[in-house]
Amino acid sequence: MASSLTKDSASTPGTEKTFFGHPRGLATLFMTEMWERYSFYGMKALLPLYLIAPGGMSMSATTATAIYSVYMSMVYLLALPGGWMADRFWGPRKTVIIGACVVILGHITLALPGSATFFAGLALVALGSGLLKANISVMVGHLYDGPKDPRRDGGFTLFYIGINLGAFLAPLSIGTVGESVNWHLGFALAAAGMALGLAQFMLGSRHLSAQSSVVSQPATPEQRASALRTGLLWLIAAAALYTLMGVTGNFADWALMPLIIAGLLIPIVVLARMKRDKELSQLEQSKLSGYIWFFVVAAVFWMIYDQNGSTLSIFGKTSTTNNLLGFDFPTSWYQSLNPIFIMALAPVVASAWLWLNKRGKEPSTAVKFASSLTLIGISFAVFLIPLIDTAANGGRVSPMWLVAIYFIQTVGELCLSPVGLSLTTKMAPEKYSAQMMGVWFLAVTAGDSVTGLLTSPQLGIDLNNSGAVAIEAIIAVIAGFGIWTSRKKVKQLMGSVN
Repeated sequence: MASSLTKDSASTPGTEKTFFGHPRGLATLFMTEMWERYSFYGMKALLPLYLIAPGGMSMSATTATAIYSVYMSMVYLLALPGGWMADRFWGPRKTVIIGACVVILGHITLALPGSATFFAGLALVALGSGLLKANISVMVGHLYDGPKDPRRDGGFTLFYIGINLGAFLAPLSIGTVGESVNWHLGFALAAAGMALGLAQFMLGSRHLSAQSSVVSQPATPEQRASALRTGLLWLIAAAALYTLMGVTGNFADWALMPLIIAGLLIPIVVLARMKRDKELSQLEQSKLSGYIWFFVVAAVFWMIYDQNGSTLSIFGKTSTTNNLLGFDFPTSWYQSLNPIFIMALAPVVASAWLWLNKRGKEPSTAVKFASSLTLIGISFAVFLIPLIDTAANGGRVSPMWLVAIYFIQTVGELCLSPVGLSLTTKMAPEKYSAQMMGVWFLAVTAGDSVTGLLTSPQLGIDLNNSGAVAIEAIIAVIAGFGIWTSRKKVKQLMGSVN
């Protein structure tokens, strides 16, 4: 990384080194996040395959999808308390260190044989990711002189490249080791990746802003005591509930349901609490009402999109040749398609928005969201073709079907994800400006929780069949049409935000 550090006397005083013209601390955060995403996406690529493998957990595809979806929903749900812990107790820098240590412990636990250690490892990785995820992004912002610093957007772009670089490399290495050598060795490799990220963070932390160590809203002794009591009560309640499930023999059937209910209810409760807040101005209330429209649309999008790591991955394992131009490759490699498409297409889509804006033709946020839902619906309509073919004729289909599906979904993601992040900062009530990014992540929680509910033992819907895929495609297109036809009403609620 030393070769990428340059001297830029125009942007920094004296001979201070910079990272492509940005504060040197960005190199530290870039590498930390790259290795964290490497560990996260590597384990994510292995998870559903390990769950269905005869040498793994030997579960059905439906159960594997339910576990995968609930795990993903918890990762994004825990980003909210992760930000709160940094604000009230530890500060972003210390919270990231603690989160990274928990992630490493989680991956090491996953590397141990046994179902109990496996699920304990999943819980630890989800908890650590929640502590780390939001706070490392906050520290990127701390490197710049406020929102008007002209380098700020470019810095986040470089940071985003780090995320996708780690996500691209992980399935190629961790996935290959896990599938071809040993599942638990793959999980251990994910632990090594996070350990490298933590080492990079510790070595380069002197280049970070002093603000990253600040506890912005320190809790009083009374608040600390209250938080400890509340945490212990919830822990005791959870232990009692799961012990009761184990004693009555219902653990396997009902273990996921409390997490699914939490993933569905908490986003509703958080938004409802904000809507009931009488301190918000009429304009802020109006913007919040408009934001809820986009939140629901995003939840529908993520419900389908996140199946690229479960439903589509399992289809890749069971129904595609996994051979291209005479070269055999592991199923986990499909998970490298999205990040490589992101890195290739993000500049193209961003340039297209800018080109249209200069001509006064850039679509509104509502139209972009409608486009994302339409595209995710089209991707599942395309998915129907190989699904029907394998159901009718047996055998396996070309991997190019999955390449096409991932490509369409990535374009849809680029119409929604960066637009939604920007929208969140613009429409957040001032009182909740620090919390709204966590609220945006709750849309992922809600969407994945719906998938978890559908595939739970109570409903047991197999999402890897043509009927379910067709219904999801239709729902996405209808929802996209709904936000498009309501765009004028939503625009009025948004006020001056486009």
